[in-house]
Amino acid sequence: MSPSANLIKAIRTGLLSEVIAALDAGAQVELLDGPGDPGLPLAMACFMGHAEIVRELGIRGAKINFPDNREPKSPLSMAIRGGRTEVIKVLIELGAEVPPDLQTGLTDQELMLARWKAQHFGARTSGANQAGSDYPDVEEIQVLSCYGTDTDVLNADMRRAVEDMAKK
Repeated sequence: MSPSANLIKAIRTGLLSEVIAALDAGAQVELLDGPGDPGLPLAMACFMGHAEIVRELGIRGAKINFPDNREPKSPLSMAIRGGRTEVIKVLIELGAEVPPDLQTGLTDQELMLARWKAQHFGARTSGANQAGSDYPDVEEIQVLSCYGTDTDVLNADMRRAVEDMAKK
């Protein structure tokens, strides 16, 4: 089988290691779909909900943004149509621009955190996700186990940050 066929097969089965192997073997990240538009691998991975494959394709240069991400074939629209909130978060972290009126299925906190990660980790976007934006500084705290820890203060701070962003 060709590297491109192996890539499509790996995406359908959701096997990240096989996706990496196919890409390393020379499969193009921007394969054409039936009508001849590029982006078939990313669109498939988004719709099927393979978040780590989406991340790998994005890192390797798959086109994350369309001129209008409301277009049905855009990666963001494919993930929304598939109800894949984890993929939507990954796309935003990779720099996907969310049109203001597009319902993503994410909470305000999830959307803000994904945008913050895009800003913090240097996603290549234009507009609001770049460094120097109006987004507040957010400290991400990962607590694996702290029995009895009161997280209400952290939740209140996040809600306050979201409300402040909405006022701007």
